[in-house]
Amino acid sequence: MSGAKREYPFAYRRVLLKVSGEMLMGDAEFGLNPSVIDGFCDEIADVAREGLQMGIVVGGGNIFRGTLGEQLGISRVSGDNMGMLATLINSLALQARLEDKGIPTRVMSAINVDRFAEPYIRRRALRHLEKGRTIILAAGTGNPFFSTDTAAALRATEIGAEILLKGTKVDGVFSDDPVIYPDAIKFDNMSFIDVLNKHLRVMDSTATSLCMDNKIPIVVFNLHDEGNLRKALEGQKIGTLVN
Repeated sequence: MSGAKREYPFAYRRVLLKVSGEMLMGDAEFGLNPSVIDGFCDEIADVAREGLQMGIVVGGGNIFRGTLGEQLGISRVSGDNMGMLATLINSLALQARLEDKGIPTRVMSAINVDRFAEPYIRRRALRHLEKGRTIILAAGTGNPFFSTDTAAALRATEIGAEILLKGTKVDGVFSDDPVIYPDAIKFDNMSFIDVLNKHLRVMDSTATSLCMDNKIPIVVFNLHDEGNLRKALEGQKIGTLVN
């Protein structure tokens, strides 16, 4: 029927997407890969246009890693502070590409950098989402010793996300690193307790516990494969579901 309202295509209204900084490198060893970022932002733009409310937490490992800090003799606190700034660089890059594609965004930072980003204030973040803006949540939790995984779990809880999507380079959670061990077993479903007890590298234990306590399921999936983000949002069986 002409003019009929299109049915909403996704299984969720509000989600938190966690992306590692390494995802933005592509096959390079450092920095930002323009084609990878462009393809990634194309997928986000497509779902944002259909009314999905999304928060994004991006890591900074493509710019600064903790192991590099150790090699340079930098303290953990200083290294984590440098990592927070790296996430801000990545967040601004995502914002630029998304807005080039017509998607309104706000970068919100856990540390005070008001020349570049808004401060993260929960009520303001919720208002942006309700207004149809994609929010990019930079600088982790704003504190050292907490990973961007933990920041993603915390922000997912605060904004009322129905699910936390963790985009990775592999197809889900495996018994061992599938890059090193080709015969590693992939898990389709896992409980939070199993992830914690088996010390599997889904997210760090703080992030996993936070999602468990607040009943926020996690889907770990391969973000490099085109179309996987939409499949995860539609509720298709993809990657590994932790709940």
